[in-house]
Amino acid sequence: MGLKGIVVECFVGFWDYETAKIMVVKNRPLGIIYRSVQFLIVTYFTWYVFIIQKAYQEIETGPESSIYTKMNGVALSGDTVQDMVEYVRPSEGGDVISAILRKEVTHNQRQGVCAEHFSVPGANCTEDSDCTPQEIGTEGNGKRTGLCVPYYNQTFKTCQIKSWCPIEEFAAVREPALKEAINFTVFIKNTVHFPKFRVLRGNTKGKKNLHSCTYNAVTNIYCPVFTLGYIAKQAEENFTELCETGGVIGVFINWKCNLDLDPSECYPQYAFRRLDLRKDLISSGYNYRFGKYYSRNGSEYRSLVKAFGMRIDVIVHGEAGKFSVIPTIINMVAAMTSVGICSFLCDWILLTFIDKNEIYSDMKFDGVTSDPSQDLATENTTVSQDLTHTDLSDNVQL
Repeated sequence: MGLKGIVVECFVGFWDYETAKIMVVKNRPLGIIYRSVQFLIVTYFTWYVFIIQKAYQEIETGPESSIYTKMNGVALSGDTVQDMVEYVRPSEGGDVISAILRKEVTHNQRQGVCAEHFSVPGANCTEDSDCTPQEIGTEGNGKRTGLCVPYYNQTFKTCQIKSWCPIEEFAAVREPALKEAINFTVFIKNTVHFPKFRVLRGNTKGKKNLHSCTYNAVTNIYCPVFTLGYIAKQAEENFTELCETGGVIGVFINWKCNLDLDPSECYPQYAFRRLDLRKDLISSGYNYRFGKYYSRNGSEYRSLVKAFGMRIDVIVHGEAGKFSVIPTIINMVAAMTSVGICSFLCDWILLTFIDKNEIYSDMKFDGVTSDPSQDLATENTTVSQDLTHTDLSDNVQL
């Protein structure tokens, strides 16, 4: 048959109509496979797709969220009383808030000239020619004057710079950690809105006195007041270590709401985890700098504060679902279509491994034309052997 004949045959065959033929095969192993696969598919769609995944619902993720935070507590640092104005940054609250747990303070800095720190690359010198005037190093503390001067009270020399003097590395004073901060409280107010369903939820409820309660996952889920010690413990962190190096802790608020149930079932769930890399030797922990400026004898001074703190990042996730006809129909059709895989699988097993004598294939595939003289179909779906009608399961071995 030439190429033209093949094309013509394919074209003519394209317009044939195919319909399924029902054939009962009494083969116990094949029947067990058929019903077992059916059971697995039905169980999967019933239990996992519809019950666990709730495929009958319309889902909305990424709700609109508002977060307000506030920290409270008072502690003593030596003879100084530390309140929220001293240790909370930023003071107005938001989705990020931090508490200063330890300070390194460089007092009485003013604009002037002084020796650069010896750890700065290229700062060590023996004569003025080793220092390039007007040079500003990316790792230095100021602009070089071109002079080589003694490093404060030491015998070696470094390049002189114009900067805030004395420099931090030389004059910083380490203050004791504020360990009493373990009892400081953080109030986290969160409101979420699912615009698709027009549902608004908050993590506070009723007229509960938020000044006298703390969060409990069982008895006080609508009291979002947490101590810093509780947050560190839930994140599996040591609070004493956080006082030394600082750290970033994530407070995750998860809203997973089934809107087909009672509104009380839509409530926040909290999780805590450290976000920064604790073992990163280059930038482990959390710290930042700020200055306190003042005037003395007409000159501007500052106290440079390097603060080590516990930073809290509030991260909100949300998902809401409600019954909808469209996803229900789509997933039911998918389930019924998947059940049809059972017949395809068993047909393949039947014709490939069981039908050694092509008995089943002769019965399964018939060609029918409008001309009775060319009708290839048999009226009885039976197999005749020695003029005796037999069942399709006879004489066929697995």
